[in-house]
Amino acid sequence: MKVLVTGATGYIGKRLVPLLLNDGHEIIFSVRDKLRVDRIYKDEENISISENDFLKPETLNSIPKDIDVAFYLIHSMSNTSNNFKNLEEKCAENFKEYLESTNVKQVIYLSGITNDKNLSKHLQSRKRVEEVLRSNIYATTVFKAGIIVGSGSSSFEIIRDLVEKLPFMIAPKWLNTKTQPLAVRDVLSYLLKSIGNEKLYNNSYDIFGPEILTYKQMLLQFAEVRNLKRYILTVPIMTPKLSSYWLYFVTSTSYKLATNLVESMGVEIIGKPSKINTLLNITPVTYKMAVKLAFEKIEQNSIISSWKDSMISSGRLKNNLHKYINVPTFGCFKDYKEALVKNPDKTLNKIWSIGGETGWYYGTFLWRIRGYIDKLVGGIGLRRGRTNPTELFAGDALDFWRVIFADKSKKRLLLYAEMRLPGEAWLEFKIEDNILKQTATFRPKGLAGRFYWYSVLPFHGFIFKGLINNLSK
Repeated sequence: MKVLVTGATGYIGKRLVPLLLNDGHEIIFSVRDKLRVDRIYKDEENISISENDFLKPETLNSIPKDIDVAFYLIHSMSNTSNNFKNLEEKCAENFKEYLESTNVKQVIYLSGITNDKNLSKHLQSRKRVEEVLRSNIYATTVFKAGIIVGSGSSSFEIIRDLVEKLPFMIAPKWLNTKTQPLAVRDVLSYLLKSIGNEKLYNNSYDIFGPEILTYKQMLLQFAEVRNLKRYILTVPIMTPKLSSYWLYFVTSTSYKLATNLVESMGVEIIGKPSKINTLLNITPVTYKMAVKLAFEKIEQNSIISSWKDSMISSGRLKNNLHKYINVPTFGCFKDYKEALVKNPDKTLNKIWSIGGETGWYYGTFLWRIRGYIDKLVGGIGLRRGRTNPTELFAGDALDFWRVIFADKSKKRLLLYAEMRLPGEAWLEFKIEDNILKQTATFRPKGLAGRFYWYSVLPFHGFIFKGLINNLSK
């Protein structure tokens, strides 16, 4: 079948695409920015890439008319716009209008469980999107998932941060909220097995794990899997704002996402039973098993996707990567250094491993201090790390940077700063004729930007020198 996957660079989309390929489907890879498509797919025979912004109907014409099935995986959990619900509704309306002009037979939408009377704004929005997507031209199949647990998922990484960093927690009362966590591999099974299944046409199903757990129980069971002893005291006096700060400072989440998560975590996510597991022959695994399976992926360095690489975790970058790929020169400060490279391949491997657990090769403690300062002023800090220790792709998060361009064959890596700055910053590594060229570019914003550059200039002198020296060895 010819399958359209929207949100193809998102957490679920990235995992769904290789499974669809394995099943022999032809895929239309729909993205807002072609730079974010992993290069392994660019030459794939059964994948065609379509650059679309569903807020701009004129960009949808590149989607073929002869598609059979479409996945709608577009969400904006981190969107802080006051009218984000209108934006999500508009995306769904534009998607529906175009899809009705194609040959599509089935649209599959992954939503969230919306059975509680007091829904968060984001769950209200997802419920509205489901209503908008219904059509008399094509059939819809809607899966409403609970908390998704898997390597790289936001819920998994936040719980991991809390459990591994805090032996004793004084936590907000919403930790007593009940939910039904579901393994990401089970989510993917539902999506795959629903393709072309006419029994599921024009139906909606809650999908959830076999246990009803509170968030507190999830934390404690996670600790058991990790062989850690943890103690949790819930208190009724922690306000939503304090809860958001608690998540923000302890975990790798942004404050914006923490605020949205706190709002959602006050809502019980309990699914309504149905015959879907029998229809698709799926037996969801337990929460503990989901955690164990996630750590198997982590230990094998085979995490396919992470919430950190989505724009949900972005501190500053809101537009397409294309906007930042041409590093400016006018009105900018630069720190340029170069060094002779005796073994370009080894140096490239070092560059592609920079940040995260590896660190920054020189003065890593100073980079960490900069990360702490960034966190204190509302930035993303260094806790985001990186998804894969040795591979980088455009769009990946790398500590408080975002990868704009990464091509080993061209021996070039370009990073854009997402930390809080009075201006914009780029860091570029490039090897030409066995010369490593390292350029830090800063475009200041006003007087504060110029003051910032000169105040950190003494540190740049030895940090960037030490960095290039160690990379070129």
